[in-house]
Amino acid sequence: MWRALLGACRIHGNVEMGEQAAQQVLELDCENAVAMCCYQTYMLLLATRIVIRMFNSRERKEVKEQCGHTWIEVNNEVHTFVVNDKKHPQIVEIQAELKLVSRLMHDAGYVPDTKLVLHDVDEEEKVFHLCHHSKKWAIAFGLISTPPGIPLCIIKNLQVCNDCHTSTKFISKIVGRAMIVRDANHFHHFEDGVCSCKDYW
Repeated sequence: MWRALLGACRIHGNVEMGEQAAQQVLELDCENAVAMCCYQTYMLLLATRIVIRMFNSRERKEVKEQCGHTWIEVNNEVHTFVVNDKKHPQIVEIQAELKLVSRLMHDAGYVPDTKLVLHDVDEEEKVFHLCHHSKKWAIAFGLISTPPGIPLCIIKNLQVCNDCHTSTKFISKIVGRAMIVRDANHFHHFEDGVCSCKDYW
């Protein structure tokens, strides 16, 4: 319940309430500091910019960051993607599809949500990082590897970020496909530009 409140504070930018919720979550997770739940809590804290006073406790607990992975099954074969993936045998086609989809999203009014990119880089570099999230690689691969109109089913090991959530809504409308995404905490069903979570997760 506290993590749900923390997530809502992240979405709505309520730092004060988010700090209280985060404190409760951290107290509940203190016995298992390297657990996924605790890791995601710290990521939410970072995203709401309230981690400054708690960062030392993170270092004391030695929480290890986990790389984001996204999986999609096509023709009974599971394909795994990570951020800035370059190893897939169809990487050239995937990159071309991602560029095409990005252009179509931009034309439809999509604006990258860079406020949660924690890298200390300029705005253009932040947009580049967002475009190469593992979930977007998986979606682009699914689009070129399956017939038009077929729903895409995607699994992600971490909670989906705001930008990936927004971009998936745009993509579902642009390409006319349903997309089911299972992240670490929720199922999201995207169709015709809308998500089943109503943008609360």
